Amino acid sequence: MKIINLLNRVIGNHGRQLKKSNEYMYWSPFISHHKPKLQINTQTQKWHCWVSNQGGHNLFQLFKKLKASKEHFDELTDIVGDSKSLSLSSKYDKVKDKKIVRLPNEFKALWGNGSSIIKRHAMVYLQNRGIGITDIIRYGIGYCEEGVYANRIIVPSYSSDGELNYFVGRDIYEGGFKYKNPPVSKDVIGFDLFINWDEPIILCEGVFDAIAIRRNAIPLFGKTIPKSLMKKIYEKQTKQIYILLDRDAMSDSIKMTDNLMKNGINVYYVNLSEEDPSDMGFKKVINLIKETKQTSFSDLMRMRLNGKTKKHMEI
Repeated sequence: MKIINLLNRVIGNHGRQLKKSNEYMYWSPFISHHKPKLQINTQTQKWHCWVSNQGGHNLFQLFKKLKASKEHFDELTDIVGDSKSLSLSSKYDKVKDKKIVRLPNEFKALWGNGSSIIKRHAMVYLQNRGIGITDIIRYGIGYCEEGVYANRIIVPSYSSDGELNYFVGRDIYEGGFKYKNPPVSKDVIGFDLFINWDEPIILCEGVFDAIAIRRNAIPLFGKTIPKSLMKKIYEKQTKQIYILLDRDAMSDSIKMTDNLMKNGINVYYVNLSEEDPSDMGFKKVINLIKETKQTSFSDLMRMRLNGKTKKHMEI
């Protein structure tokens, strides 16, 4: 296969084919690691390094980062075709004009070297929430010791193209505001890089909830569905959605359920206890999801009545 032969020469090592025929894993040229961490889809041209969190939506970007020769670029153009390369390149130029989200300058990877007190406390905090080194590497979780995000754990979110679209800064010591996030729009699709749109999706509030759920979970960074996410749900013709908002967001869950059901989507409202998904743990959350039946319009009416009754009792 010509494209594989070219990639092997440019990257400098041989790719290992995954179960999906178009997916290959390479030793990353961006960072030293004991396992192949650069994943490339030869059909879509999307690529992502799971350690350095560098990625893109076409191979021309990858070649540019690797400072490939003109001969290699010419060979790539011959393989993927002129029209596709030009359209991808123009798409990339348009992306550059958008407001770019960047990780804090003081960001440090939690899987990297160093053993500062703040890093140790960050690791303990994550371990207490059931997040281990596998999740830390997968989601590219880091921390800051200085700057605006000092003493905070940083959890990045990436688009389907492997580009940073948002991040969350969680205070380790509970000394101030619990969360401090970048001053950019939340109209993004959280963890889109990890979402399989051919499978049912799960909507939850925060990044730690999504990490705890693990399976196709999208953090909303709040209690409502962003416009960009709603648009993609329609585009992908998603037919099955689980809603796992916190208990105190009942009214938001009802509105969300109603809207999705009116658009022909099968909704499963997961009735949480007083615990958030991140506090419940993976096994408990998954069992609860498996036990949840599809929500009907009569169920929705009961939810509305229960919500009004509870609100009346609180008054």
